[in-house]
Order: sequence, then structure tokens, then C-alpha cells
Amino acid sequence: MRSKTQAFLRRILPDNVEHRSGGGHSMKQLQNTLYILTPETYLALQNENIAVKVGGEEKVRIPAHSLSSIYCFGAATVSTPLIGFCAQQGIALVFFSEYGKFLGRVEGPLHGNILLRRRQFAAMEDPVQRTRLVRYLLLGKLANSKEFLLRQKRERTDQADVFKRAAEKLTALGLQLRDCTTVEEMRGVEGAAAAAYFSALPAMIAGYEFSFHGRNRRPPEDPVNALLSFLYTLLKNDVQSALEGVGLDPAAGFLHSIRPGRPALALDLMEELRAPLCDRMAISLLNRGQITKKSYEQLNAPVLLNEAGRKVVLSAWQKRKQETITHPFLEETIPIGLIPHTQAKLLARVLRDELDEYPPFHWR
Repeated sequence: MRSKTQAFLRRILPDNVEHRSGGGHSMKQLQNTLYILTPETYLALQNENIAVKVGGEEKVRIPAHSLSSIYCFGAATVSTPLIGFCAQQGIALVFFSEYGKFLGRVEGPLHGNILLRRRQFAAMEDPVQRTRLVRYLLLGKLANSKEFLLRQKRERTDQADVFKRAAEKLTALGLQLRDCTTVEEMRGVEGAAAAAYFSALPAMIAGYEFSFHGRNRRPPEDPVNALLSFLYTLLKNDVQSALEGVGLDPAAGFLHSIRPGRPALALDLMEELRAPLCDRMAISLLNRGQITKKSYEQLNAPVLLNEAGRKVVLSAWQKRKQETITHPFLEETIPIGLIPHTQAKLLARVLRDELDEYPPFHWR
């Protein structure tokens, strides 16, 4: 009899690998992220509350227990007692430039089971296990990218052929993943899939204010890429926090190359979530006119969102995280903001041998 994991994976793409089912699971409470965008903001600790002051005047006081992270953009100042408190309580304190470039994060003591991290490191060195993990991470990415293209095909009937061709290409590339024997081969398939996927993105915004001629970054060369990069940064930090929460090392990845300061595992896990959580929101914000030319500091490279643009994106991001969805594998209703946490838990279960294969998140 097919296990739940096996049946789920077969709904994404056919596979000949045998699986076995795992045990139970648990959820964590969805907490909020505090975004600090106003210049010269001062954050202080007041009796386990976070006081937000601007120009010496207290604007709001927030119970610390309701927060999972604080994102500071630009010239924000954080008191030393609050830094220590956040580290002790596991509240991520993340710093960005005023344009959204990631600068760094303050972390407390490393949490989690040392045995789980040992299994993670061992999986990195095991070519068979590493290849299997990467295969399903990429199957999730291709499946979600294809679902987004088919959704656009239904909504933009004037561009239906564009989306159909790209979706068919992703299906063919997904099937190729079964025959890949190394991570390097799968990276090549992923690169081809990304090219096919992004080739259809111009049709998603055709007739609106912006155009798109391919993915670029560091720095973004056009408004669409600047918006995508900003959303990807938000997702990366959420995924990194989720991995830390279950005790995995965010720097020890399987797909992305490892180098100092790079959260390779967070980049791995966010691949399957880019299309449903980031790309979908970017297209919606653009096509609804919520992000316009006035949302940017300038329209020539480097193109960066201004404060007003970032506020629009962050408001939409936080609102979206509160919405609920039925998780396709767990078959439970959860807030969208908990998706990175559920996937981190599922990955940990695979590394503990509680699940034979990793079930990627598949948005339907």
C-alpha cells in the first residue's frame, strides 16, 4: 500500500521511489513581525514590552510575546537591553539598509537537538541522501511554478499560449529530474526551468505600467526585479527563522553552495515557495496598481523601492501571512505564515528518518 508521503509525491510528478509514512506533527503559534520603516526610530524594552519612539515621543508599545521578529530598515536604534532580551527570548532582530538590502541579524544561543544537526551534516556528505533531498525540493519548485503559470493561463486568456508552452516545458524538465544522478545535473535542470518560467513573466504584466526582460539582481536593473528581490529577502528571513526554530543549521544546505555568511539551507527551502508566496504577490501588486513608478527611488539601475513602496509591500506581506490554507500534505488548516515552519519540521522529520522522502509544499 502506498504511504501518505508516496501518494502525495506522486500527485506532483510520477516517481518510482518507494516511501514510508511518518508520525505526528506539531504547530507553533503564528506570531507577528514588527517592521520599523520610519527614520530615526528608537526601540526600547519596557517591562517585557517593546516601546517604539520617534523623536523622543512614544508612538506605540507592543507586548514582546506577540512578536517572532523585528525588521529594522534604515537608521533605527535599538537599546542594549532590548537586544539582549530579543536574543534570550528567540525574537529575531534583523537589520536592513533603507533600501531593503540585508545587513545582518542578531541571534541568541543556538537551539535544537545536536543529534538533528549531526544528521543534517551527515546528509550533506551523503551523495545519495543529498541528491534525493534536492530532487524533491526542485520538484516542489517546478510544480508550484507550473501551477502559477496555469493560473495565469486561465486569467490571461489573451496570453494563454505563452503560459501553456512554459508549463509544458516545466513538466518535461520535472520528469528529467528523475534521471539526474548528481546535484550538479539537477542544478542544470533548475536553470533551464527558471529560464522557461521567467520567459512567461512578461505576459503576466503585459499592458500595465512596467515591462520585464528577464531576472536580474545585485542590483536590480528594473522595477519588477526590484520588487521580486525585496519579496525574496522577506521570504528568506522567514525561512531562516523557521529553520532555526526547529534546530537546523540555516547555513548547511544541500542545493546551494556553502560559503561564510550565506544561509544555504534557507535558500534551498525557499525555492519551492518563491512562486506561490512571492511571485504571485508581486504580479498582484503590479497589476492592481498598488506598486507604481512613484513607489521607487529611481527607475534606473540600481532600482530600489522607496519608503512608501516598502510600506505597501510589507503591509500586503503581513496581511497575506494571516490568511489560511489547507496544507496539502498535513491536511490541516494553517496560516500561510506558518508554511515555512511546517516545511522546516517536515525536513527535520526526514533527517530523523521519520519520513522517507521530503514532501515539498505544493500550492493548488
